[in-house]
Amino acid sequence: MPGKFITVEGGEGVGKSTNIRFISDWLAQQGIDHLCTREPGGTPCAEKIRELLLAHHEEELDATAELLLIFAARAQHLNRVIRPALESGRWVLCDRFTDATYAYQGGGRGIDRDNIALLENLVQGMLRPGMTLILDIDPELGMTRAARRGELDRFEREQAGFFDKVRSTYLELARATPDRYRVIDASAALDQVQRDIAAVLTELL
Repeated sequence: MPGKFITVEGGEGVGKSTNIRFISDWLAQQGIDHLCTREPGGTPCAEKIRELLLAHHEEELDATAELLLIFAARAQHLNRVIRPALESGRWVLCDRFTDATYAYQGGGRGIDRDNIALLENLVQGMLRPGMTLILDIDPELGMTRAARRGELDRFEREQAGFFDKVRSTYLELARATPDRYRVIDASAALDQVQRDIAAVLTELL
């Protein structure tokens, strides 16, 4: 597609929102027309699914139901927002994408990766991000940061072992496909993190 698709991944408290703003500003400075979006979410319908996924419920949400809801939101997001933007030549900068599904539902929940891959191919076809930045941090430090933001959502209340698996899966994905992934040490000072990100973006250009 004419546009480039960049995703930013990572566990809780890695600073995705802050650094996505930095990336957006950097792209604007280069004169690159781009769209910022997020998952789950990105369209009115997909945002309603996001609310359902993040909210606390008296009824425990089944892991398979969670997975299907995520891909339902992704299908809407892809077909209404991401694909049209890329086809028009715009770059798309997305806060999380399918790598998060492999990390959270695959690693964290223990869902078979073949089942995730089946849904990935069904919903996305051949579309994959051109570049994925993984903001990496020790989960204990990340959760300390996340707790400072206020009330924790349903995912943020998981046990430490869950986030260890999430991190391990992200790093495993990066090792398996080094051409697409770049791992950024998110525990460093913010200015250093953003210098590292800018170096990756310059490489992409």
